[in-house]
Amino acid sequence: MSTYLITGATGGLGSSAIKHLSKRVDPSEIAVLVRDAESEKAKSYKKKGYDLRVADYDNKETLVAAFKNIDALYFVSGSDIPSREPQHKNVVEAAKEAAVKHVVYTSAGRKDASQNSPVAAVMDAHIKTENWLKRSGLNYTILRHNLYAEVVPMFLGKKEALLGSKTLFLPTEEGKTGFALREDLAEAGMLVLKNYKNHTNTVYTLDGPKAIDFKEIALILSKITNEKIAFVSPDSETFKSTMASYGVPEEAIGIMLVFSLGIAAGEFNSESNDLEVLLGRKPKPVSDLLEQVYG
Repeated sequence: MSTYLITGATGGLGSSAIKHLSKRVDPSEIAVLVRDAESEKAKSYKKKGYDLRVADYDNKETLVAAFKNIDALYFVSGSDIPSREPQHKNVVEAAKEAAVKHVVYTSAGRKDASQNSPVAAVMDAHIKTENWLKRSGLNYTILRHNLYAEVVPMFLGKKEALLGSKTLFLPTEEGKTGFALREDLAEAGMLVLKNYKNHTNTVYTLDGPKAIDFKEIALILSKITNEKIAFVSPDSETFKSTMASYGVPEEAIGIMLVFSLGIAAGEFNSESNDLEVLLGRKPKPVSDLLEQVYG
């Protein structure tokens, strides 16, 4: 009997992954990694019969203990970008020490792997983690996720704010992105994890069904809201000063700017059919999510 471990179990991707895997295997085969065993989410997992493992990406010893007797590990990348590199190194080394049979890693798609890329600071740890896995001797599958479709409403704000401004204000120029819904990425990840022996030492590029720009997103939102939604692509300084004038925190402005410039540079303009092949169906378009949020 295989034992599957999903990290990041209390986060959005990890939670969705657990839901999809539990449709395919018995809960007794699923271990979930949490940092706090006393959290409500952790307690709910325990009630459902999942094997609760407690560890922190910052502590390799706890990871080694948590990874014992695990056949296939779903390694959700860390969300703390400044700490991601040492954390990921800990995970790869712990998986090796614990003799995990296979690691499925949620990496990120990109066009330019150099330091010249606008998203180099975000992508650097992903590139290093992929290389660590390839050199580790572990069997692996690398899933290069395009940007989550959920990023779009995060950048645009709530429906009331959108209808108030009737404007998408992002320095993305004409750049296109193959946005993929997080649910689809989680489902594909679990199909790979469940059948990990069929995906040994493989890299997949997981994109949504069509790469689109924010001008098209504005048109989609216009139809959904029955309002004329415009798209404006300001220069970086205008974007920063305008966002600051609305009280947006500096850190949030920085993240939006990095990804916007990456989109403008074509970093996420990809239309691989790997996600469709893994799912056995067309991935859902970003318009499905926008209808839920803004409809």
